[in-house]
Amino acid sequence: MKHSHLDDGLTIGEAATRLGVTVRTLHHWDHIGLVGPSRRTASGYRLYTPPDLVRLQRVNIYRELGVPLAKIDDLLDGTAADPAVAIRQQLDRVAGKIEQLQVAERGLLRLLEAHDRGVLLTPQQQMEIFGDGWNPEWIEQAKERWGGNAQWAEYAEKSAHRTPEEWAANAEAMSALETDLAEVFRRGVEPDTPEAHALAERHRVVFESYFALTYDMQVILGRGYEQQPEYREHYDKLAPGLATWFRQAIESNAAKQGVDLSNVAWG
Repeated sequence: MKHSHLDDGLTIGEAATRLGVTVRTLHHWDHIGLVGPSRRTASGYRLYTPPDLVRLQRVNIYRELGVPLAKIDDLLDGTAADPAVAIRQQLDRVAGKIEQLQVAERGLLRLLEAHDRGVLLTPQQQMEIFGDGWNPEWIEQAKERWGGNAQWAEYAEKSAHRTPEEWAANAEAMSALETDLAEVFRRGVEPDTPEAHALAERHRVVFESYFALTYDMQVILGRGYEQQPEYREHYDKLAPGLATWFRQAIESNAAKQGVDLSNVAWG
């Protein structure tokens, strides 16, 4: 019979290549007493014999299946009470991990959808929650304008976990704020007064259900409320001139907080 190189044994490098693992892995298995090269040459080299390689292959199979190394030794040496029990336990652990991964997958898919759509509500739900004056296309417009920044990412992350009921609560909070803004404006309250500043602060609190809003960013929003036709029309429907008054109240409150109104930045 022809004598093979394998009959003599394999070096650790050769064994690692055959199994598709690293030399460091084999050193570790040897160090913990799981399996090591049992033959030593006259020159002192340690070699893995064919039985060693069979054990290495079995260790690798269990390791790839996620069985802890400490339990593999018992399984291979027959010291486990019932190897089938250990395998079933590992199956249970794998099933648990699969379930966790499936939950994570659903969460990631929902987050991805939120990044794409902004609001995970149907157009009908949006109209019911935000009112007849709401235009679902505004979300797509907002994405086109802000989709690449950190605030959109934060908005999407919160949106992914928000229920229709929570959306409705946020919409109600904003509606109540706008009602109070119009009432205070009609009473002739000046925008640089504590009452007006309190409403500007309340706006920040309500808005932060979507993303963190600095005073600088609030000033930019306030100017947008006055300058952009769709926002100006919305506020001026509540009370003619409200968009300008609200911008002034926001700027006055921000200046009180130390913001340089001539040098505001988003983010």
